Parts: sequence; C-alpha cells; structure tokens
Amino acid sequence: MKKLFLSFAFALAAFGAAQAQSGLGIRAGANLSNLSGDLKDESRYENKIGFHAGLTYNIPVVGEFFSIQPELLYSNKGFKYEDTEITLPLGGDFRREGNMNYNYLELPVLARIKAGPLYFEGGPQASYLLSVNNNIKEYMNGERTSSATTNLDKDDMKEFEVGYAAGVGITSGMLSIGLRYNGSFTDIVDKSSNEYFDDENFTDARHSTVMLTLGLNF
Repeated sequence: MKKLFLSFAFALAAFGAAQAQSGLGIRAGANLSNLSGDLKDESRYENKIGFHAGLTYNIPVVGEFFSIQPELLYSNKGFKYEDTEITLPLGGDFRREGNMNYNYLELPVLARIKAGPLYFEGGPQASYLLSVNNNIKEYMNGERTSSATTNLDKDDMKEFEVGYAAGVGITSGMLSIGLRYNGSFTDIVDKSSNEYFDDENFTDARHSTVMLTLGLNF
C-alpha cells in the first residue's frame, strides 16, 4: 500500500513537471489545524499554524466550467497544547507548552467548478504520514527557559489517512487564492497498538485543518 501510494504520487509529480501546458501549477499557503472527534479534554488542544506547498495539475472536462484537479502537497498540521502550569511553593510560576507537528504527503483529487472569477472545489484525499515531532517550550515566570524538539516513532500512529477537502476561491489570470477545509475519516492513533494514547489522551481523534492557499498556474 505504501509503495503504491508513493509510486502514484511520484508519477503525478513527474507527469506534471513534464507538461508545458496551462494545467500545471504550484500551490502554497498557511494551515490552521487542530483535532476533531471524541476528545477526552477538548479544552487542552488549541489551534496550531502550519504550512503546505506542492504541485497541482488542472484537467479540463467541460471547457473552463468544470475540471478535475489532482494535487501533490507537503502539509504540516497538528495541534498546540498547554501541558503543565504549576505555582511553586517558594514562589513563581512554571508552565510547559508544546506543538505536535504531523508532516504529511497529501494527494487530493478535486472536482472544480468555475463561475466567472469564483471557483468551488471538493473531493477525496489520501495522505501518507512522513514524520511526527513534538516541540516543547518551558517558561518560568513568563520567560522561556528551555526549548526542545523530539522526533516521535510512527509505529503507534496510522501512516495512511483517508479524508476529504472542500473550498472556495477566486482567480485572476494565472493567480488564485482560496480557502479550503481539510477533514479526515481516519483516526490519528492506531488503537490496536497504542493503548496509552487511546485511554489517557484522546480517542477517535482526527485532523481538522483550514487552509489559506495561493496558487499559480503556468
């Protein structure tokens, strides 16, 4: 499954790079991500800012009105959390916060309807988890005292994610700007192999991402 996904993603990138048509494009922008689902302590998880970038290829079906657009994107998403806040016996406050970063290779295949300068899009998306890291910062009396990034093992997480994307945007010449929502049908954690995350932190947790994206079609 992993080899099939990566082979298809590579074939799409190679095909798009070989074209000298107006259908080829690039896309980049900001992600605002968090968790959705049956969260044990929902107030603990806060929105995190990330980014995305990659290739697009627009395939006209009915003139400019209706097209299919596969994309190959690198996307950073996850959540921000506050882990500990303690008032020390001798005075002072200690606080620890962190960012959980999930880095994906994503392959959305979107149906796109264009109405004048506006476009509407939606469709399925497959994602492969490349890496996970936890960036932790510690503060004493409001001042940062330490910062560290820990790379996490993917064994207890689901490498493949099935989801969907839907959005709206505006085009002007070769440029486009859009707002897209990216959701998931797949839980982050593989509950069959990670009992701790399932019981103690969150159950049925899934990625939920809003993307502000800028596109350039050649």
